[in-house]
Amino acid sequence: MHFDLTDLRLHLNILDSGNITAGAARSHLSLAAASARIRAMEASIGVDFLERGRRGVTPTPAGKALAQHARLLLQHAERMQQDLAEYANGVKGQVRLLCNTTALTEYLPELLADFLREHPNLDIDLQELPSARITHALRQGAADLGIVSDAVDTDNLQTLPFRDDPLGLIVPRHHPLADTRSIAFSDTLHHDYVGLNANSALAVYLEEQALHVGARLQIRIRADGFDGVMRMVARGAGLAIVPLAAVERWPGEAPFNCIALQEPWARRTLQLCARDFATLPGYAKALLHALTLP
Repeated sequence: MHFDLTDLRLHLNILDSGNITAGAARSHLSLAAASARIRAMEASIGVDFLERGRRGVTPTPAGKALAQHARLLLQHAERMQQDLAEYANGVKGQVRLLCNTTALTEYLPELLADFLREHPNLDIDLQELPSARITHALRQGAADLGIVSDAVDTDNLQTLPFRDDPLGLIVPRHHPLADTRSIAFSDTLHHDYVGLNANSALAVYLEEQALHVGARLQIRIRADGFDGVMRMVARGAGLAIVPLAAVERWPGEAPFNCIALQEPWARRTLQLCARDFATLPGYAKALLHALTLP
């Protein structure tokens, strides 16, 4: 069996386009060259990879197996190329990092800025997503690293602790709940809330928790960041659930009261995760090291 990367890309391009002519064009090969490569691949194994029909081609069971392996091998080849590019002058590597709202706003800005300053040939593709979507993307090989809440399923992924990230309920000073020391989330849901942007990972997470107890958050207004949320709560616009890290960042005495939530999900931690830390490209390992420093 003597397949090269061009053979594998050609096979995938044919399956993606549904016919050999379009697959050859995507692979920048003539139809004759593409057909010769397909025949040579099939002859080397002694099985057909494609079923030819009037409307195009479909993969045989062997063709489906080849496609699965081809995608993995091409991903590894691309990562190898990116890894080696770190050593080439003027060529940049890029780490894809997915994280939830709190990691993005409270913990990562300074860490990532320091990392970029110390690694001038590396870039970071940073995206905020709900934790469940992050783990799905990692399992699919669509990102190098993720930072997720410990409440999400991380089966088939490797994890390392990142930060403690408890959530708290903040209320205006003169609110009926202001003197409460701890409260169940369900007992707050008949009050008005100030929320984060509806697409933020934490906003999605809190909506899910409300649905679990058969209710909805009553959102009067949304803000793009924790600072805006806390300032609105201080002025009496409603309640909010925010990371305690954001509350502790408030300069001086906070102009609102902070109440402990009784649910276990509010006492969460954040975890770094990947499919396999040992097989990460060198530049991703460099970022992992920076994120796990004390």
